Amino acid sequence: MSRADTATDTATDTAAGAAADTGRAGAGTARPVAPPAAPAPAPGLGAGAGRGPGAALGLFRSELTLTFRRWRSLALLGILAVLPIVVGIAVKIETSDGGSVGGGGGEGPAFISQVTNNGLFLVFTSLAATLPFFLPMAVGVIAGDAIAGEAASGTLRYLLVAPAGRTRLLLAKFTTVLVFCLAATLVVAASALATGALLFPTGEVTLLSGTSVPFSEGLLRALAIAATVAASLVGLAALGLFVSTLTNSGIAAMATTVGLVITVQIVDTIPQLDVVHPYLFPHYWLSFSDLLRDPVYWDHLTKNFGLQALYTALFGSAAWARFTTRDVTA
Repeated sequence: MSRADTATDTATDTAAGAAADTGRAGAGTARPVAPPAAPAPAPGLGAGAGRGPGAALGLFRSELTLTFRRWRSLALLGILAVLPIVVGIAVKIETSDGGSVGGGGGEGPAFISQVTNNGLFLVFTSLAATLPFFLPMAVGVIAGDAIAGEAASGTLRYLLVAPAGRTRLLLAKFTTVLVFCLAATLVVAASALATGALLFPTGEVTLLSGTSVPFSEGLLRALAIAATVAASLVGLAALGLFVSTLTNSGIAAMATTVGLVITVQIVDTIPQLDVVHPYLFPHYWLSFSDLLRDPVYWDHLTKNFGLQALYTALFGSAAWARFTTRDVTA
C-alpha cells in the first residue's frame, strides 16, 4: 500500500464516521463528532515518527529501503554491474591473439593497457570509463527524483505531516543519495574485480610510479579509489537535490540534472574556457589515479575533495532554503 493510499483510506474512514454521528444526532440522540484524524504516517515511519532520538534514523531507514527497492534503482545498478564485464570481455577478445589493446596506440579508457598484465587494473579502468557519464547519470536520476518524485506522486505532503519536518526529510533524502553514490561505485568495482580475476592474471601490482606492491595492498588502494570516486559525486548529489526542490516533476528534475552534468563536462573540455575549469565539479574526477603512485600525489585529490565540499555546502544550503520555504501542495 502506498503512502497516498494509506492517507486516503484514513480520510475516508473519518468522513464515514462523521456522517454516521451526524445521522444519529438527527434521529434525536446527540453525540459529539470526533475530530478529523491526522493523515497516516508514511510506511516505515511509525506512529511516533518525528519524535524521539530514533526518529531521524527511522526516517533515513525508510527512505533507504524505498530507494533501493525501486525497479529504477535496481536497473541502474544492474547496468553499472554489466559494464565492467563488457569491458573485460572486449579486452580479452582483442588481446586473445597476442595483440595489444587499441593496437598499442593508447586508445580507450585509462589503465586499459595494464589490464592484461593484472586483472586488478580492470577495476581502475571500469571506474575511469563509467565516471564521465554512467555513474553521474545514475546519481543524477536518484538525486533529481528525491523531492520532485514525491511531489509528482502526491506523497510529499504526507511525508511532511508524519511529522518528519522539512529539514530532517531533506537530510534523509540527501544521505540516501550519498549511500547510493557509494553503492553504485562499489557495484562497478566489485563487478570489475570479479571479472578481472576470472579473465586475467593477478599478483603484484605495478603502480604508475613503477613501484611494485603486494596484491593485498593493491586491493586496499582499489577500495580507497572506489571511496574517492564516490566522494567525487557528492557535489553532483547536492546539485541534483537542489534541482529536485525546484519542480514537481521528477522526470524534469532528473533530465535537468543529467543535462547539467553533460553540459559542464563539455565546458570542461573547451580550452578557451580554461579559466573556469578548476571550479567545475567534474574537473578533478580522474584525480583518483594519483592514489596509484608511490608516494601518493595529494594536490589534485585535496582540490577535488575541497571542490565537492564547496558544491555540497552551496547547493545543499540552496536546497534547504528552497524546500523549507516552499508551498507544498502535492
